[in-house]
Amino acid sequence: MSTLPSSSPEAVHAQQATPASTPLHAPAPHESGLKHTSGEALYVDDLPHPPGMLVGHLVTSPHAHARLLRKNASKARAFPGVHAVLFAEDVPGENQVGPVIHDEPLFAEGEVHFQGQTVALVLAESADVARRAAALVEVEYEPLPALLTMKAAVEAGSFLSDPHTIRRGEPEAALAAAPVRLKGECATGAQDHFYLETQVSLAAPGEDGAVHLWCSTQHPSEVQAIVAGVLGVGRHLIVVEVPRMGGGFGGKETQAAPFAAMAALGARATGRSVKVWLNRDQDMAFTGKRHPFWGRYDAGFDTEGRLLALEVELVSDGGWSSDLSRAILDRALFHLDNAYFVPALDFTGRVARTNLPSNTAFRGFGGPQGVFVMEEVLNRAAERLGMDPTVVRERNYYREAPANVTQYGQVVEGNRLPRIHAELMATSDYARRRAEIDAFNAGSRWMKRGIGFQPVKFGISFTTSFLNQAGALVMLYTDGTVQLNHGGTEMGQGLHTKMRAVCAHELGVAPERVRVMHTSTDKVPNTSATAASSGSDLNGQAVKQACEVLRERLRPVAARLLQLERGGEVDSLVFTGGRVFLPARAERSVTFAEVVHAAYLAQVSLSATGYYRTPDISYDRVAGRGKPFHYYAFGSAVVEVEVSGLTGEHRVRRVDVLHDVGTSLVPSIDKGQVEGAFIQGQGWLTCEEVLFDAKGRLVTHSPDTYKIPAVGDAPEDFRVALLERAPQDNSIHGSKAVGEPPFMLAIGVVTALRQAIAAFGPPRTPVELASPATPEAILRAVEVARAAPR
Repeated sequence: MSTLPSSSPEAVHAQQATPASTPLHAPAPHESGLKHTSGEALYVDDLPHPPGMLVGHLVTSPHAHARLLRKNASKARAFPGVHAVLFAEDVPGENQVGPVIHDEPLFAEGEVHFQGQTVALVLAESADVARRAAALVEVEYEPLPALLTMKAAVEAGSFLSDPHTIRRGEPEAALAAAPVRLKGECATGAQDHFYLETQVSLAAPGEDGAVHLWCSTQHPSEVQAIVAGVLGVGRHLIVVEVPRMGGGFGGKETQAAPFAAMAALGARATGRSVKVWLNRDQDMAFTGKRHPFWGRYDAGFDTEGRLLALEVELVSDGGWSSDLSRAILDRALFHLDNAYFVPALDFTGRVARTNLPSNTAFRGFGGPQGVFVMEEVLNRAAERLGMDPTVVRERNYYREAPANVTQYGQVVEGNRLPRIHAELMATSDYARRRAEIDAFNAGSRWMKRGIGFQPVKFGISFTTSFLNQAGALVMLYTDGTVQLNHGGTEMGQGLHTKMRAVCAHELGVAPERVRVMHTSTDKVPNTSATAASSGSDLNGQAVKQACEVLRERLRPVAARLLQLERGGEVDSLVFTGGRVFLPARAERSVTFAEVVHAAYLAQVSLSATGYYRTPDISYDRVAGRGKPFHYYAFGSAVVEVEVSGLTGEHRVRRVDVLHDVGTSLVPSIDKGQVEGAFIQGQGWLTCEEVLFDAKGRLVTHSPDTYKIPAVGDAPEDFRVALLERAPQDNSIHGSKAVGEPPFMLAIGVVTALRQAIAAFGPPRTPVELASPATPEAILRAVEVARAAPR
């Protein structure tokens, strides 16, 4: 036991309120930030190679659709340094890696369905040998007709899902009576995840048929399940460990599993460790992207810009297999409303099946594609009515009952959009700047500017309800240090930083005393993917619960050390600043380490598990009704751009963001997430164009042909603020999710571009701007605006 003089700095510090010494709600560096910049951070490909490790190289289809006629690997197997060549018939379990619907074989059987589908795996002593031997594998194909566009798939009746429809009121009658009616179509393109670390897995064989995998995946439990299925063994024999990822963005939620399965199968077949790693070109060509969407709409407005009715038909390009396409389409339908109440509506959507790589999860999970359609409708209404698009948006916000219920029947509670709108209009000086832009455009022939406002309402939870659960395992050591295991994965987003802060706060220790361990299925089982912006919400609650169990075990031990006798005093003990004490007698305290050591001597368990499930969420897909989300996150952005009418190039002059993250767990991490999400959204909408040729071959398969935003594309003036005094009920320490919602704020770039383009034509010029808004697309839109009758 330690006794501090009442006048000592330590005692004064101890007497302060608990939040003064907590790492929560305070800026902090990323827990691996310095290691990232120094190169000390270890990723899967950086791990020491096990002795005798083999390298796998994929043999893939050169056709978008073809029948497999003959396979011969005799020459490849005879090549020096080759240990095995594996085909579908070499799979001891199920040749299947489909995450939800089992329609995706690990190795092609009978037919190939996209250019880049795996037919065989060559295992050799080096990457060079494996690559050279792969060229010797003989595969004979019979080409078949391929569907390479959504239009072709729809015309052929090729779909991966039945229609999903959500309906309210009588939209047909409301549309017929609407004073202003707009009909049109719009489309959004694919987007490559372009994580810095490409797909990679390392598998090591163990005793009794066990396999240990080090894998770059957002979903270690799913990888464990799929690998066990491929090998035909129980999941208890498979351990999947995730050191960290060099980015994920959804691209490693399901699509890490095939490469992990290949590595594990190779280890099983050869008895040696196997690494399967894709280079950048392979990764971009073989893996799925953000789903392209096509939308057709029929909208009715009154003359003041209020939306009366809306019908929308969506089709997404799922690629050749289901992956997560149905759930992604569902979320697109859930977010067609974005921030706005639609009195009468009919929203329907289907997933088309094409002969392209299977598209998959990407930040926003269909939400951005749905929001884009609504924002296109509102922009066109504003152009038709000659109104400021910001005014049109504000007039259609969700508001008091009955205009506070979504199309699927969930009440929009805690709607912060009116407050965010008012604050951002003031802090961004929107009205003055819009007037200045109008004056600038009137005097500038070749350069025009535009300003756009973009709100967002985004639902937080997995829409597949049972996935909303998480676990944690916390272990205390007798020196007072802590090991923290939780089910979330770290991909650079700062989840481990937040979980360490939660753990340190609950136990009252410094963050440096908490070590976050690699995510591993032998520590926390049956985890959900780190996705849907739910990593902190779910895992944070599980970590909190585990720490609370430990803290309650330690209370009576600390009370004995402090010689407390009354039960009420035990309950009042405070754990903070690495010490335990009564607030009324802070001069008498014991260190956390002393309490833990005494608990060990008293034979008190020093490890605990925590578990959390999100309460009261469900959705009836047939009825189109339910409460799929635990809460909503809100935000808004004001975006100013400048467009060259000579080249179609543009620059983002200024961005003001005000985003609702509740009471931020770690504000510096959340601000980084807002900034990164906006820039990634800007890339999707302006410069990242995914192109396939007429044979289904990816043309944009490397950085020389696929352009992600660079430093010069970032806003010249980028102002991000987090909404203050905005705690969220029933969440981890009042915080809100942040990973996905800000992505959609970048749609404000499109609104600003439309205003700038319209300025090249007469008043009320309709803007025909394709997505992504590349310089070519902008220049075409400018030429159309110039040609509009005056």
